[in-house]
Amino acid sequence: MTTELRVLDPSEWDRWYGVLELAFGGVAEAPEERQLWRDLTEFDRSLGAWDGDLCVGTAGAFTFRLTVPGGASVPAGGVTMVSVAGTHRRRGILTSMMRRQLDDLRAAGESLAVLTASEPEIYGRFGYGVGSYAVRAVIDTHRVGLTVPEGTDGVSLRLADLTESSAVCEEVYARLVPARPGMLARRPQWERLPLIDPAGDREGASPRQCVLAERDGEVVGFAHYAIKPEWSHAGANGSVNVHQLMGLDPVAEAALWRYLCSVDLTASVRIHSRPVDDGWQHLVSDVRRCEPTLRDVLHVRLVEVGAALEARTYQAPVDVVFEVEDAFCPWNEGRWRLTGDAKGAVCVRTSDPADLALSVRELGAAYLGGVSLVSLASAGRVRELRDGALTEASVAFGSPVAPWLPHGF
Repeated sequence: MTTELRVLDPSEWDRWYGVLELAFGGVAEAPEERQLWRDLTEFDRSLGAWDGDLCVGTAGAFTFRLTVPGGASVPAGGVTMVSVAGTHRRRGILTSMMRRQLDDLRAAGESLAVLTASEPEIYGRFGYGVGSYAVRAVIDTHRVGLTVPEGTDGVSLRLADLTESSAVCEEVYARLVPARPGMLARRPQWERLPLIDPAGDREGASPRQCVLAERDGEVVGFAHYAIKPEWSHAGANGSVNVHQLMGLDPVAEAALWRYLCSVDLTASVRIHSRPVDDGWQHLVSDVRRCEPTLRDVLHVRLVEVGAALEARTYQAPVDVVFEVEDAFCPWNEGRWRLTGDAKGAVCVRTSDPADLALSVRELGAAYLGGVSLVSLASAGRVRELRDGALTEASVAFGSPVAPWLPHGF
């Protein structure tokens, strides 16, 4: 039977989402988590692949605004909830859903698509490049000390109810969004995401807790964390699991790190996702004993090359012609001249000789400023056709602040 691809009807959501859960292991989510994702689902942007009455594929998109280098907030489609039933692999279902999504994003005027991948190798063939990374670490607080900046003692800390403090935490988050590429402005309902804390997902840890950092009566930071008690014959050996930590300035952040590293009856702080340039790495006395590891986070796809490259600014003047390969979105193929600086940019079609040759995947990887074109060239993924063009473009595309996505979608 021919597979039909159609926009999701609200009445089909439970069957549709059940297919997604099955593809990710078949363990049903907690009711409150499932309800949140139903409430967040944008039905007109969600697709189901149907084999008769059976749903065999899912894909959705969220309407986001993404911070790009220069601080602008750019419309982006957040690709999500992608799955294909194991019984229907290798039939082109995923390709058809990716094709439809990118066509729809283009029609909606969104020049960027972003996603977080369960398996990174899947999406490169559709033009997505890894645009941001995050650091995981385990700070051994018995053997690693912290040196905090002056003024930290001027920050007061207090424990707060997770739900009751949600509004002030969201205010801190919103103030930080323009300062770092890769962050998403949260639309209504998304403030519920940090509050989801099913007991079945805690793996022995406490309910999620919140500590607020305040200065002169103003909340200047917060941390969401949980404590996992553990004991050995030598005594307490618990851990602090950090879910979110946000500070409006380095002093506020340092005060929060100092607190988390000194929680009674614990011996470690587990960091699940932090920016690669995060300040805690310079507060600790021995970064080796923190065992930092790198993981891909946000995958970026330029839906409209010209509009996307014009939407951000460049930290150094640049005038370069790209020869772009994009078989999946052929409207991007060909030569584009990018001219820009810290004030703005123009990117238009050109017949001038190319300076750099690359695919749209490399442009996506470099777009947020966290992956250099020089690095991609060292892997053979960017070719320099004019001497000096690679360095010029790589410096211009960089960002003084590493891109980071603090939460999934």
